[in-house]
Amino acid sequence: MVIYVNDHEPAHVHVFGDGEAKINLIGSGGLPELIWADRTSRGEVRRAMHIVVEQRAALLARWRDIHG
Repeated sequence: MVIYVNDHEPAHVHVFGDGEAKINLIGSGGLPELIWADRTSRGEVRRAMHIVVEQRAALLARWRDIHG
């Protein structure tokens, strides 16, 4: 998972595998949500979402460290 230093709101991560996915850390209802996926299998998206949900607090803290 990557948080780019020159990226923009909303708080999100990029996930790389066979393809790429972008996951919003604070989606509707306050939970992470998939923004888009390109060449990424459903299984990879599920695994990525599971990790983001588990690590959401740390990922949000890191986003805020980088972007204020």
